[in-house]
Amino acid sequence: MIDLYTWPTPNGHKLHIMMEESELDYKVIPINTGRGDQFKPEFLKISPNNKIPALIDPDGPGGEPITLFESGVMLIYLADKCGNFIPSDGSAERYKVIQWLMFQMGGIGPMFGQQNHFNHYAPRLTDESNLGYSQKRYNQEVDRLYHVLDKRLGESVYLATDDYTIADIATHPWARLHEKRTDINNFPNVKRWIETIDARPAVQRGLEILSEIRREGDAPDKEALENMFGSVQYEKR
Repeated sequence: MIDLYTWPTPNGHKLHIMMEESELDYKVIPINTGRGDQFKPEFLKISPNNKIPALIDPDGPGGEPITLFESGVMLIYLADKCGNFIPSDGSAERYKVIQWLMFQMGGIGPMFGQQNHFNHYAPRLTDESNLGYSQKRYNQEVDRLYHVLDKRLGESVYLATDDYTIADIATHPWARLHEKRTDINNFPNVKRWIETIDARPAVQRGLEILSEIRREGDAPDKEALENMFGSVQYEKR
């Protein structure tokens, strides 16, 4: 039984969907980042960067326990463990999957996250007159990244190959929240791809995990904003 430490954010949803798709046995351990659970010593032993998700698999390589943080490596590990959603070692197709997975990790996730921060959280933290440059910068970058996705998905059924892989599992939870990011009608290939993945039963189940304790769209209170973005992150290292 894999212990999955998580919260219902796009990065958390990647692993929720992967666990449902892979049909591996797992237990969800909520880490409420708005209440500061990510700073607890027991969690920092698992995820030293105080970020979700993280996992512990008691039946890791060679039958030994393994602890992992960083969602990208967790997806690779779980895909290899279940023997699906990534091509076999040494194949060119495997590197295509890892390439598009890294595109999500290095581009989609950070840039979409910054856009969300400056458009939806920063106005509660500082004078909005200070935010014009940052909002324009990240709005433009998010549109550029949607264009990259749209071009690629005009060439391929799924992001890395014509098969559904962990590259799609990683990117979908970020791209699907397009209402607050861009006009999805400008990106018909991305829209088709999102709708295709949304229809998968395992994806629907994954997106429901922890939904009962955190409704998407709830505005964080002052304590949550401090735990997510304030100086507390530096004080609790």
